Amino acid sequence: MGLGFWGYALILPLFLNQFYCQEPNTDGFFVSEFFKQMGVSSAQAYNFSAPFCSWQGLFCDSKNEHVIVLIASGMGLSGPIPDTTIGKLSKLQSLDLSNNKIFALPSDFWSLNTLKNLNLSFNQISGYFASNVGNFGQLESLDISHNNFSGQIPEALDSLVSLRVLKLDHNEFQMSIPRGLLGCESLVSIDLSSNQLEGSLPDGFGSAFPKLKTLNLARNKIHGRDTNFSDMKSISSLNISGNQFEGSVTSLFKETLEVADLSKNRFQGHISQVDSNWFSLIYLDLSENELTGDIFKNLTLLKKLKHLNLAWNRFNRGMFPRIEMLTSLEYLNLSNTNLSGPIPREISELSDLSTLDVSGNHLSGHIPVLSIKNLVAIDVSGNNLTGEIPMSILEKLPWMERFNFSFNNLTLCSGKFSPETLIRSFFGSTNSCPIAANPTLFKRRQSVTGGLKLALAVTLSAMFLLVGALVFVAFGRRRKPKSGEAKDVSFKEEQSISGPFSFQTDSTTWVADVKQANAVPVVIFEKPLLNITFSDLLSATSNFDRDTLLADGKFGPVYRGFLPGGIHVAVKVLVHGSTLSDQEAARELEFLGRIKHPNLVPLTGYCIAGDQRIAIYEYMENGNLQNLLQDLPFGVQRTDDWSLDTWEEEDNGIQNIGHEGPVATWRFRHMIALGTARALAFLHHGCSPPMIHRDVKASSVYLDQNWEPRLSDFGLAKVFGNGLDEDITNGSPGYLPPEFLQPEQDLPTPKSDVYCFGVVLFELITGKKPIEDDYLGEKDTDLVSWVRSLVRKNQGSKAIDPKIQETGSEEQMEEALKIGYLCTADLPSKRPSMQQVVGLLKDIEPKTNQ
Repeated sequence: MGLGFWGYALILPLFLNQFYCQEPNTDGFFVSEFFKQMGVSSAQAYNFSAPFCSWQGLFCDSKNEHVIVLIASGMGLSGPIPDTTIGKLSKLQSLDLSNNKIFALPSDFWSLNTLKNLNLSFNQISGYFASNVGNFGQLESLDISHNNFSGQIPEALDSLVSLRVLKLDHNEFQMSIPRGLLGCESLVSIDLSSNQLEGSLPDGFGSAFPKLKTLNLARNKIHGRDTNFSDMKSISSLNISGNQFEGSVTSLFKETLEVADLSKNRFQGHISQVDSNWFSLIYLDLSENELTGDIFKNLTLLKKLKHLNLAWNRFNRGMFPRIEMLTSLEYLNLSNTNLSGPIPREISELSDLSTLDVSGNHLSGHIPVLSIKNLVAIDVSGNNLTGEIPMSILEKLPWMERFNFSFNNLTLCSGKFSPETLIRSFFGSTNSCPIAANPTLFKRRQSVTGGLKLALAVTLSAMFLLVGALVFVAFGRRRKPKSGEAKDVSFKEEQSISGPFSFQTDSTTWVADVKQANAVPVVIFEKPLLNITFSDLLSATSNFDRDTLLADGKFGPVYRGFLPGGIHVAVKVLVHGSTLSDQEAARELEFLGRIKHPNLVPLTGYCIAGDQRIAIYEYMENGNLQNLLQDLPFGVQRTDDWSLDTWEEEDNGIQNIGHEGPVATWRFRHMIALGTARALAFLHHGCSPPMIHRDVKASSVYLDQNWEPRLSDFGLAKVFGNGLDEDITNGSPGYLPPEFLQPEQDLPTPKSDVYCFGVVLFELITGKKPIEDDYLGEKDTDLVSWVRSLVRKNQGSKAIDPKIQETGSEEQMEEALKIGYLCTADLPSKRPSMQQVVGLLKDIEPKTNQ
């Protein structure tokens, strides 16, 4: 009996101990409540009846009383963290709640002043990041990346003097980087990428972090200069891509630097030589800047380099750089870098190469045999390459992620590829497959008579074809050409024709001071082998005859024509004086030719004819928005407008769109607004540096053969250098932003484009002109004042065009007027960005059944 009592006395505490640790106000209780309230059941990972220090991801102190480490990454935790749970773990040093669905933190969370490591990444936490983070004075690593935090990064970071790792990337933080960050002198790694940060870096940023090895500021709107980083002595990885930094890239390189991504900024200058500061580089991306001069002469010194991207810069035309010594190279992108000559055979020695992109250059000759063991992507499109595509490459294509050989003069046997693949990746190539014999011809031996019959039939067919061709030549050329077709004078045939050439319109006289018309080349970007000259432009436009004149706009006259090869174009003569040299103007035009977007009118080529810069555009089939809204015939022109197709002569006269056309629906007008907004958003946010249009108006919005909107005339002001008058660069009457009317007028900015877009949006919804229209008896003298007055009075419905009022949701139309109201705010700072405008318009997109 006595032994039984003492036995129970010894065993009972063992049973009671596991429940004691989960009593209220103990770490076991706080953690179990946390898991239970966050949706974790005992069956998932934890036996709540077992001692809490034995649970998965929990580590306790030596007395098994306090939780020191809590790891619950990817446990499916969902919802807000409740109070009086983990916020009460007074000895907690490391907390990892990453990869869950947490969307709020508790109020007692900031009392965890013993924390050294905090990881809340990949959750859904939103709102401001509290300044109470300064309570975590012992923190060494902070990771709140991939959440929805917004507002300003708190200044209280300056209290985190022990912080070594800071990851705030992929959130929505705004405004500038706080000075408080400079107090974190122990930082080794900083990642602020993919936020909405703007402004400049704090003074002393580069020298504030003597131990910093990794800095990532990518994909923000931060501006500054190369000197901001010159004092970083220990840096090994620098990524500042997708910002607005300027200056020289060469000063950024240190002996310690291994990774440098400086792409999509505004860096300028030459990089023709590398020095010892570059020798440690493994990853180098300088793409989409404004670098000029020659590409590296001594690139072979970068022996450790694995990734090289120099695409989309403004280098001088030059030969392919020597890269055969870069034996570790895995990624090579030299697209749109003005390369000429052949691709060197030595490229085959790069056995680790996985990606090769040399598209958009002037390369010629054959594609060399490549090492294909690791090759997963190849793009040689848009060059002058000839010959057969190597069979070893063709055989590897089915296992590649990406390939493109289009817009060259290559040959291949196309039988192995689908029609879609041939169009997408081999456009312009020649099929070299042998013609397959009909197997039925071999079933029996053909008689001699049959062979003679076949020969006779072929001979007679050839004779008839020859006669038909002669008849066509004799009589086909006599028909009277339609208006808009080239007259029957071929200046190419008249080899002796000489200049200078003078042409006149109602508003201007322009001169092409060239000696021989057939000696002045015309560059067509996607058909570089076409031998087109200024004489072809003369022929295409009937010697720039008034009958082919589409418009006489502020940049100069525009003519319609057909170039050799059946290329239907609009030829814009930029008559105003340019301060750029011929080479500089050609470089700007080639740069504009590379800018592609579904809602931009593409520049297809150019010609430098004496002092004249001639831009050649793709022909737009359905006129411009101004003529469409005003219900004008295609043949009627405005002096401030050039339409890429404003008239077509039919048997019954000139076409008129009429009010029953597609323009008379809300869906169509919304589609025009959204497409135009996307074009401007691309110019402002998708180009580096951002491109300001300067003259957005209804007559600069064109409609292609599918009635998709296309914005024209982007970037032309740069072709003139400093040679344009202010009245030309600053917009058109009715579209002028208020800031341009001030005595000390600012330079055009993206926000001035936003204002002009707002006017176009008003035109689309009201159907009225920006000035000199009937504003329903009101005293307002312009469209903006009239519509803004109605919107302020909540009477926007009075402004809606009666033609579209019954074709869709009036509520959506009124919302669109409010978007225009925001765009036309007097202060530029009050106007939204074009990215925001795109989002607002998408929110009111008509449904399919509207």
